[in-house]
Amino acid sequence: MTNLTLTTFDWVPEGPRGYVRDLRARWAMEEAGLAYRIATVPLRERGAAHLEHQPFGQVPWLIDGDISIFESGAILLHLGAYSETLLPTEPSRRAEAISWLFAALNSVEPPVITTAIFGFAGDSERTPGRERLDAFLHGRLSDMERVLVGQEWLAGDFSIADIAMVDAFRVVDRFAGGLAGYPACRDYITRATARPAFIKAHADQMAHFAAADRDRAPQSAAAPAA
Repeated sequence: MTNLTLTTFDWVPEGPRGYVRDLRARWAMEEAGLAYRIATVPLRERGAAHLEHQPFGQVPWLIDGDISIFESGAILLHLGAYSETLLPTEPSRRAEAISWLFAALNSVEPPVITTAIFGFAGDSERTPGRERLDAFLHGRLSDMERVLVGQEWLAGDFSIADIAMVDAFRVVDRFAGGLAGYPACRDYITRATARPAFIKAHADQMAHFAAADRDRAPQSAAAPAA
């Protein structure tokens, strides 16, 4: 019996919806058939209680009984202990899945996020630093294209490694220049996001923030005109 509570923001603007990282944990728990509940913290006011669980003022974090765990990769690794659907028990496959999980978080995601931040800021100036960043990102994508040609998942069967890697690729596809030159990576995203667990997790996150819009609307209507 699990006692899992996943905390995310109460509301975010439309742009990041579908990409807030509680999606990774939702997806993992749906894949494993784990029961969980969603709790929220305010986006605009990140107080002491929030920082106690997540020292950077981010989301998500997971409460599992008496355990509080933050960072999406750490949450995925923790959840992997509950199901072979998420993390193999055979030692070599388990090591492979963990290696690819950390590769997604440490080797692929940093240049993805940095590139996306330039996009969010509307900064399209082609400085030498930006050129080097783009070259670095495309080098990583080329590496992953080579790995994924003819390979369905990263560690044999689907695992938490695929959740982390696909979520990083989704950011590339939406916010960091796209994957037009990387057909194996695009096919990989298509396979993963067609999984029923992803579809449900994504729909649940979108519904969560849509409900928050409805909750905020009466407050906006009641506010006096400036």
